[in-house]
Amino acid sequence: MACAESCTGGFISSAITDVSGASSCFMGSVIAYSNDVKKDILGVANETIDAHGAVSMECAREMVEGVERLFGSDLSLSVTGIAGPEGGTDAKPVGTVFIGVKERGSPPHVEGFLLGGLSRKRFKKEVSDRALGMLFGHALSLSSVE
Repeated sequence: MACAESCTGGFISSAITDVSGASSCFMGSVIAYSNDVKKDILGVANETIDAHGAVSMECAREMVEGVERLFGSDLSLSVTGIAGPEGGTDAKPVGTVFIGVKERGSPPHVEGFLLGGLSRKRFKKEVSDRALGMLFGHALSLSSVE
């Protein structure tokens, strides 16, 4: 598996690598905090960021597709959001986050959440927990099908 993290800044990758033996399944991550990294490394289209913003369902989708392409991962994860306390708007308040999960050969699954009222540190932890929960839930559903 591989990750593309923006608002969590490596928190998810750190949580994964805290587990002994993670190297058997974790390939790596891209911390795409800036829009340039999202575009230049992950292949998020300029038009996507211009039309929808870096914190959007569309951007999370392109990030998860990009990290899959980059690493050749079987399972991929992306997160993008607004940790605050600044940066929010009426349309996308502080606490807005989008999480993408993708299995190779399948379309991405992206969910949006609003996690308002949290400190930056708590926001990163909550987003990481939700993202890992989505990833593991997806992996378990795959293993039960086979």
